[in-house]
Amino acid sequence: MARLRVINLGLPKSGTTTLGVALRASGLKVADWKVRKFQSANPEVARHFLGDLMYRGYFETGDPLHWLDEFDALTEINVVGGDLNRWPQTDWGLLSAIIERHPGVKFILSHRDPEAHADSMIRWTNLGRKRLKMFDVPGLPGKYGREPADLVRWIDGHNRFCRQVFAGNPNFLEYDILDEEAPAKIGAFLGLPIRWWGKVNDNPADEEAEPVPAAGDSQDE
Repeated sequence: MARLRVINLGLPKSGTTTLGVALRASGLKVADWKVRKFQSANPEVARHFLGDLMYRGYFETGDPLHWLDEFDALTEINVVGGDLNRWPQTDWGLLSAIIERHPGVKFILSHRDPEAHADSMIRWTNLGRKRLKMFDVPGLPGKYGREPADLVRWIDGHNRFCRQVFAGNPNFLEYDILDEEAPAKIGAFLGLPIRWWGKVNDNPADEEAEPVPAAGDSQDE
């Protein structure tokens, strides 16, 4: 039987951590946003961000998963902060390289209503208030991202991008994080019973801003 590998294409605050916890509880080895120091004995991998490791593999070897072979699932693959600005889920060249080298990989798009999603980004630490405005994020360049409507358009555009490039691909599933049937749909898609489902990293409206993370800092998005 072919090895099950899963990559989530969802943007920050689209239930990425919840998906990671669910897949981990269901028996997969999961990396979410960065490889924690206890997750790998390889110093080239431990404490490094998934987005950076994917681009390193892509440009050094042609295989975006070269440095991540020990993981079954990657549930948030972007990083923005410090000196890093990596968005593999927006890069068709990188994604197509994964498909060519790992044809059985399952791609998931976690998403939510774009307006609610943008609001959550704005309220989450300094992600929407500062970090997305500091970098030329793919699809959100330069001065854009300062208004909630900019984030809504960017989020909607990313979802449309994923639907277009994976149209007709049986290894692609999208789900709304508020869909009560989401765990059943994910389980059927992966052929794996989802043994836990809930909500992680809730985002209260009065959450205070936090500093911009350096490249080695810990953060859960």
